[in-house]
Amino acid sequence: MRICFLNQAPRRSAAYEAAKIEAQLNSYASPGTKVEIVFPDDYEGSQLYDTIGAQSVLNGLHHMMETPAIVRKIFWAAQNGYDAVIQSNTFDPGVDGGRLAVDIPVIGLLRTSMHAALTLADRVGVTVPLPGHVPYTWRILRSYGLDGFVSDIRPLGVYGKDIAQRKSEIFDITTTLIRELIEKTRAEIILPLGGALIPYVVNPDDLAAATGAQVLNTKAIGIRFAEMCVRFGMTQSALTYPKAKLSYEDFTNR
Repeated sequence: MRICFLNQAPRRSAAYEAAKIEAQLNSYASPGTKVEIVFPDDYEGSQLYDTIGAQSVLNGLHHMMETPAIVRKIFWAAQNGYDAVIQSNTFDPGVDGGRLAVDIPVIGLLRTSMHAALTLADRVGVTVPLPGHVPYTWRILRSYGLDGFVSDIRPLGVYGKDIAQRKSEIFDITTTLIRELIEKTRAEIILPLGGALIPYVVNPDDLAAATGAQVLNTKAIGIRFAEMCVRFGMTQSALTYPKAKLSYEDFTNR
């Protein structure tokens, strides 16, 4: 089984070592599954991601700009032998558009992980990297009809290209937020968004051990759910996501 783990931005914007992260992702997969990191093609306006990221104002605008490139790459993945696509970003950019274009499963980590959390608990506490992510996440959750299950969303206030060197700081801030979510908002399980921080830098199992609360690994959940879909022949409903007959040129020709 081949799973396309689709980055949100072009390769030049990736602030991580792809081979190292790919090895981590494959450690979550079952034997016989290969997870491959894939990048969308560069697109007009891609500089916006770097600009607002440098200002720590990741408010969702970059996801709106990059959606056409993501959808195009999802279609490319379906045409090039992948069995499923996972959008690597935990805010699900391009997932709905991709589902309208292909028959293979297209998995969004936020939606999938929220449903996993709600299978195990009633109230979900959410952490996000930056304050700008808070209203954005509430809007996404409202669109999914899941906002009523969230006790609160708390930002770490940490992001940037130096996050690998800030592991202890990220761990300490996150443990404090988790304890507050449990004690002050009655959260029963924790969903950490912003996979560049958790699980890439900080292991959610270590956070769980420190706080006594279950802390979900969004990447592992997405990979195993994608595997389940492929093995059981499941994909997004054609009634929910009706598709036209398309060619790759439809996404590239003017």
